[in-house]
Amino acid sequence: MRLKYTEMLKTLHDEMLGMGALCEEAIATAIKALVNNDASLIEKVFAIDSDIDKKEREIESLCLKLLLQQQPVASDLREISSALKMISDMERIGDQASDIAEITVYLIGHTERCENDIGKMALEATKMVIDSIDSFVRRDLGLARYVIAYDDVVDDWFIRIKTELIELLGKDSIQSEYYLDIFMVAKYLERIADHATNIAEWVEYSITGKRSKNGVVPDDDDA
Repeated sequence: MRLKYTEMLKTLHDEMLGMGALCEEAIATAIKALVNNDASLIEKVFAIDSDIDKKEREIESLCLKLLLQQQPVASDLREISSALKMISDMERIGDQASDIAEITVYLIGHTERCENDIGKMALEATKMVIDSIDSFVRRDLGLARYVIAYDDVVDDWFIRIKTELIELLGKDSIQSEYYLDIFMVAKYLERIADHATNIAEWVEYSITGKRSKNGVVPDDDDA
């Protein structure tokens, strides 16, 4: 029975990595469409999001089989239940990549404000997604806590972009709709980073039985 469980758990890890790779591709494709003025990539983002939804259902089914058929011990139960929470966050990451793609429809030909800051923010958010999934598969508590703390980096990018857009809006109110669209792209990237943080917190819980805040484990009285 334990051998069967180990095999199924390896499959779970492989599927989680696959779903994480799809999330990475969705973000990268959405940002590439935006920065490169490439409308042909927008439908590809939607297709990847659909694949992410499908992968979520497949992983959910596998987790339920592990729970019902393998009678997991407490530590195993935490790992499987955490995976179920994590795939929900990954599904939302796919949705937000699609949201960016939808906004890109209105920004094609007007991406001069996107090429640097938005691209850099997207790279940081994507790094968080990749590292959070890796921390689950590798059961790397240090990496999970690193991701949790790294959310501050993406938050700083968001504040920087928001401040810059406010200044631009004050100088050129005619472009207000355009600046608002760019702001929403930055907001979706911030949310993607928040979901990566959630994933890392669930990794931490699966290993320790506790979830920390900003990479700091709460005292027993505060947990």
